[in-house]
Amino acid sequence: MRIAIWHGYLLGGTGSNVYTRALAREWSSLGHDVTVVCQERHAERYDLGGARVIVPDLPDRLLPVFVLDEYEGLEARLLQDFTAEQRAAYVAANAAAIPAADVVFANHVLLGAPVARARGLPHGVKAHGSELEYSMRGRPELERWGAESLADARAVFVGSEHIRRVLEDVVGHVDRVHEVPPGVDVDEFVPQDHATALRELVAEAEQDPQDGDERHPDPGNAQRFADFFARDEPTVLYFGKLIENKGVQVLFEALAGVDARAVVVGFGDYRKTLESIAPAGTLFTGALEHRHLVHLLPLCDVAVVPSVFPEAFGMVAAEAAAAGVPPVVANHSGLAEVAAGIAEAYPPDARRLTSFPNRDAGALRERLQELLGRADRAELGAAARTAVERNWSWRRVSERLLSPLTGN
Repeated sequence: MRIAIWHGYLLGGTGSNVYTRALAREWSSLGHDVTVVCQERHAERYDLGGARVIVPDLPDRLLPVFVLDEYEGLEARLLQDFTAEQRAAYVAANAAAIPAADVVFANHVLLGAPVARARGLPHGVKAHGSELEYSMRGRPELERWGAESLADARAVFVGSEHIRRVLEDVVGHVDRVHEVPPGVDVDEFVPQDHATALRELVAEAEQDPQDGDERHPDPGNAQRFADFFARDEPTVLYFGKLIENKGVQVLFEALAGVDARAVVVGFGDYRKTLESIAPAGTLFTGALEHRHLVHLLPLCDVAVVPSVFPEAFGMVAAEAAAAGVPPVVANHSGLAEVAAGIAEAYPPDARRLTSFPNRDAGALRERLQELLGRADRAELGAAARTAVERNWSWRRVSERLLSPLTGN
């Protein structure tokens, strides 16, 4: 089958970017002819399983985004700040770049649904929380456009029951909605012993560009990793965007009085503020890719996802669990669904440790202290991985996404 994946952004760093390249790799490995239409100018850095990449030229180099970041060669502007004419020009340019295909899989209600609809091929649309919450909600013109654009979709995909509710809150009733959670590469994220993980992490960091670009790892990470993890101390990890809504400040408050240090992975406009309030000894790494994270996670004891804003799904929590690291997440939105799936694999007395009430630093502190003090933490990590294998492997996810698009 010929499959075109439309994704208006990059292939590394954030959730929908990772999602896109994972699907490209899995569908290619299943024998499909896959093309990805995106803005990634360095596709050779990623394993796409042989999928081709097309980078369309954007009118006036304008890229509509939901959170402002820097993009090479482009001017990022919030979607809600685009004029109707600019939106139309963007849709036309991207639709024209999509090759002939049996089916188009488009990310984001806006602008994926309008682009796929304009191309006129059978298509499905994956709704992500970012466009719905950051750009569309409360903006009637964009809400109506989203609803109209989904009308011709063969299938609309949501990653969790939470996003199903958000979608209907924002655009109204939607037909043909399928709930398919994102996936985790359970062959890539695996437990490792400390010595191997550190050696491999340092080796990866030695290959990093030392250019100070916020989308790249911080210069000098290799030596910092070697020094930091030479000391055997309890370590709590956060990885994700560094914006206020991700709640890293809640984690920092919770760490007061906890015998543990923090590692913070990511980039974003909130980094300087977080650096100013971070507990002593916190290691900031800048942006890291999966090739780093698969080795960094086994060096940590607990991973925390403290988002104070709704999340479509707890991808980072599932990745941590796959590596055998018990995750603790804020108990809301799609995060709560991941916590519940992992809790099912835990012994009854540990199930509460998978989540904490939103914004409650005291409750998070209590969870961290108990987790770090448990003699069976390794067993909890193994149970968490079992939950991921059962619920969220990419192979199973990719097959479930194709089924309603092909009628199989």
